[in-house]
Amino acid sequence: MRSTFAGLNTMVRGVFSNQLSLDTVGHNITNASTEGYSRQKVNLAATRGQEIGSLYGNVLVGTGVDTMSIERARNVYADKQYWQETSTQQYYKTTQVNYDKIEAVFDDSDKTGIRHAMDEFYNAWHDLQTNASTASARVAVIEKGNILSDKLKTAGEQLQTQINAQYDDMKTTVDKVNQTTEKLVLLNKNIMQQEATGGSANDLRDQRDLLVDELSKYMNLNVYEDDKGMYSIVSNGITMVGGVNRLTLEMSDPVNNADYGINDYVINIKESGVAFVPQNGALRAQQDTIAEDKAYLDKVANMAGFLLTTFNNMHQQGAGINGTDTNIGTFLTDANGNLMDATGTTAYTGPAYGLNFYGDTNTVYEWDTTNNCVRATNYQAGTVVRSISPVTSATSTVNIDITGTVVSTDNLKGINIIKALTVNSQISATSGQNLIAARTLSVEEDTTSTGALAGTYSVKPNGTKDGTNAVNIAALINMSKDEAVKYNTAIIKNNGSPVSTKDRSTNKDSLNAYYIAAMSQLGSDAESIKDKESAQEDLITQIVNWRSSTAGVDWNEELTNMITFQKGYSACSRCLTTMDEMLDKLINSTGTVGR
Repeated sequence: MRSTFAGLNTMVRGVFSNQLSLDTVGHNITNASTEGYSRQKVNLAATRGQEIGSLYGNVLVGTGVDTMSIERARNVYADKQYWQETSTQQYYKTTQVNYDKIEAVFDDSDKTGIRHAMDEFYNAWHDLQTNASTASARVAVIEKGNILSDKLKTAGEQLQTQINAQYDDMKTTVDKVNQTTEKLVLLNKNIMQQEATGGSANDLRDQRDLLVDELSKYMNLNVYEDDKGMYSIVSNGITMVGGVNRLTLEMSDPVNNADYGINDYVINIKESGVAFVPQNGALRAQQDTIAEDKAYLDKVANMAGFLLTTFNNMHQQGAGINGTDTNIGTFLTDANGNLMDATGTTAYTGPAYGLNFYGDTNTVYEWDTTNNCVRATNYQAGTVVRSISPVTSATSTVNIDITGTVVSTDNLKGINIIKALTVNSQISATSGQNLIAARTLSVEEDTTSTGALAGTYSVKPNGTKDGTNAVNIAALINMSKDEAVKYNTAIIKNNGSPVSTKDRSTNKDSLNAYYIAAMSQLGSDAESIKDKESAQEDLITQIVNWRSSTAGVDWNEELTNMITFQKGYSACSRCLTTMDEMLDKLINSTGTVGR
């Protein structure tokens, strides 16, 4: 049988339930702008009915309402999609920023870049071919050659700086990852403790999901929830967070990379020492962009390598306008750079030949295709002898033999090639412009006074105003490997071994074509990444809207709920008052029998 006061309990439950619902609405409204907040809702359910007898049998009378739980509105599938696509978006965004920096290094829009310096260098040689004996034209070649080498060095240094900056960013990112995983472990622990009694720690769960949002920017990840409500976060097969445990990332000790003049680093897992290689996100992008920067530094090095090897080789095949043409022969460069005869006792009075335009006089530079480097044979100063002779009496080909005491043989790569690219100190010295080999060398047959063949041959440079070798050098900048072979009219020998004129650092391309191809590839890759980043941004916007449609706080909906629960609270209170008046009437105004 129902209690006399049973209706009061029903209304009290209604008052409490509507009050709790109003409190939850207020919580939603006040957190409408809180990042990561998920809308919460009170789940109400009718309480168990009470059985009473009636004329036709027992009936169940409702006893009111009760709160089952307070749950947050969250779309798990939207979360997983967001975490997956965010790592991809951050990869594209980080890569795009790096491409913007590379494009700034090679910016030719204001005519101050490498391309303009190459054009000016070419024009200087082109002018020299018609003004071979003019001092101003020769000085212009030196100045433009210095500018080109400076531009290549500046580009190399800027790429070095960019790589170092990327490593600094990587260190910062690793610190952020460790801080985030530490907070996630703490939240896992707090959520487990609070939910041990059956409730749902909604606000803590929101904070945890917000941290996972942050972590997904740095790496690809998969999230799993166990029966205790704790997250396990796995990246590339490695469990970064597992309940109340986590792994820590750290940067390895610096590894000197002499080829690029930098220190390289690897991301390791501190607890195991195993290298950590993310598959996506900002961390992966930083690793890939460092490799990209190194690749473009290699391209700059290949251009410098072309000038040290292929370009120098063509320059060595000509002669300067210093000295007397009739005295051309074997000469030695002493420790002070003076031209001496082969014995080193008398000044050499013939024109210089076989000299490098770029690099050191006492070094022979060759491109090593097998090891992809410049092989520099360094001779001891004062021991380098250059001798010239016809190959045979039946050909006009010339032998230029460079011999001496070898100090060392270095394999130059990367930044070391670029650093070696300086105009020969003898050429850039006072009156050194006369050593620029604008003239070609040819084999001449000596005759007697009667005109009969004497059977002897000697090498002579063309006339003072001849600029044939300058023509070849200017054309070389735009000639492919196959085209340039026929212009190699001399055989350069490095301690008896012929220096290859076919192998070049730019492969089959000319210097100009190599640079244009590299810049075209840079522009294409940068545009492609930009398009991908834009498309990914649109996708992320859709996913965010999808999440917000479930988890976001809608003011109109909340205000409607507020009115609904307010009216319910008022109605329950009014009903409770009415029941109280009925009971007052029952208790105080009835039952007068026996007074």
